[in-house]
Amino acid sequence: MPRALLSVSDKTGIVEFARGLRARGFELISTGGTALTLERAGLPVLSVSTVTGFPEMLDGRVKTLDPHIHGGILARRSRPDDLEAIARHDVALIDVVVVNLYPFVKAAQDPETSFEDLIEQIDIGGPSLVRAAAKNFVDVIVVVSPEEYSRVLDALDQPGGPSQRFRFDLAHKAFAHTARYDTAIASTLGTVKAGDSSFSRPAASNEFPDSLSIELRKVRDLRYGENPHQRGALYTGFGPHAGYSMLQGKELSYTNLLDLDAAIRMVIEFKEPAAALIKHANPCGAATGTNAADAYIRAREADALSAFGAAVALNRPIDVDAARAIVSTRIDAVIAPAVEEEARAILATKANMRVVVPERVPSDDEARPSDDLEIRSIVGGVLVQSRDTVSEAHESWPSADLKVVTRREPTRDEWQALRFAWRLCAHVKSNTVIFTSADRTLAIGAGQMSRVDAVNVARMKAAAIRPDLLKGSVAASDAFIPFRDGLDAIAAAGATAVVQTGGSVKDQEVIAAANEHGLAMVFTGRRHFRH
Repeated sequence: MPRALLSVSDKTGIVEFARGLRARGFELISTGGTALTLERAGLPVLSVSTVTGFPEMLDGRVKTLDPHIHGGILARRSRPDDLEAIARHDVALIDVVVVNLYPFVKAAQDPETSFEDLIEQIDIGGPSLVRAAAKNFVDVIVVVSPEEYSRVLDALDQPGGPSQRFRFDLAHKAFAHTARYDTAIASTLGTVKAGDSSFSRPAASNEFPDSLSIELRKVRDLRYGENPHQRGALYTGFGPHAGYSMLQGKELSYTNLLDLDAAIRMVIEFKEPAAALIKHANPCGAATGTNAADAYIRAREADALSAFGAAVALNRPIDVDAARAIVSTRIDAVIAPAVEEEARAILATKANMRVVVPERVPSDDEARPSDDLEIRSIVGGVLVQSRDTVSEAHESWPSADLKVVTRREPTRDEWQALRFAWRLCAHVKSNTVIFTSADRTLAIGAGQMSRVDAVNVARMKAAAIRPDLLKGSVAASDAFIPFRDGLDAIAAAGATAVVQTGGSVKDQEVIAAANEHGLAMVFTGRRHFRH
């Protein structure tokens, strides 16, 4: 009689799978909670302790670490000496191993988990069983996910049983499973700090670990990379926003995903309905509105010419009105938390337009995680940093962390517009100076080598729409304005108030220039470069 060893933390579908194995003539071996689940379902189960002749010990730390188990898994059926050795020691073969591991990741994510309890969630016997079965995949089937149960039963029913290709694929998934598990342990323990007498798990740390372990899984190949001659793929597993579902359209390219990422970063800054249109990782327009359609139209009209072929993000579901507004423009890709059923038919009239929905929409807190890491490759290594957050703009302005440095304070309307501008300039490539009203961008000078150049680009864009567009606007600079020429250019453009970091050695000259022009100026004390 073939034997199957079942020991799972995730018991989804395990009873049905065990019944399927029994129906195919398997004897079931199991441990602890899994054995109890199967027995309650009326299935005959042989305990691991009966097989090993040794009781579980050390509060369950030692269960399956025994030659009667591992010998039965690792014995090569094609080697007479292996079979003779296990027969001499009364070891029976095990043909199927079904194991998923202690929920270490779930425990690590729970701030209430003590360090001692976290350590107890490090599985020892489970990975050993999985690796042993995967190593001997020629003779043993290893199963680490409930998603594989039906496939395994179907394979067992094939003439000749499961193919070697099928067995190898399961083994590869098994090694990936244990690799993810070990990566999670290494990454978590890398954040644990030693105290005087015990270890503790701090809520946050300003230190990066000495080694960084990351496990990523490929979601799909992309149409191409940054250019058609480059290959590209999307991997997920790092950070909260990587997964997505495509509702329609051509396959996404590398640049589509970069633009959608830039767009979604902007709109999750806002609790009110917001929309952003991105071209080449920079916004051509962003706005808030009374609803999704209103926000989209305002954002699009900020630079209707550049909106052609843009990537769009909204922080509200796409309804019929929003869908009609979107299809009135040539848009390459759009991402939103959801798409209402009636809106889908409207979007479908633009068959090539990619419509994307995140697999999980972040909450307000998750949208700005202060300890979320970003990783970027360079030649010969990777750069790691915490994600930038515009925390100083989360509450209504004025606030205690802002400093008015000019004789004139901003008016109430200017404060509202400055806050809007500051939240957006952090998401534009540096150096940037942007001009806005209280609810929409008016002109964006992105990615210039000097701030005067950034202002001039913004003025050029504005003049193409309307000569006096920037009159009465506010401006935001993502870092300090180093010389008064930058401030003079902002004033000449028509802005009445400006927000910047402050901190230049020439601050007093810049402040004096603002006073000469009658501008109100606010220092935030915090820079928001984006390279």
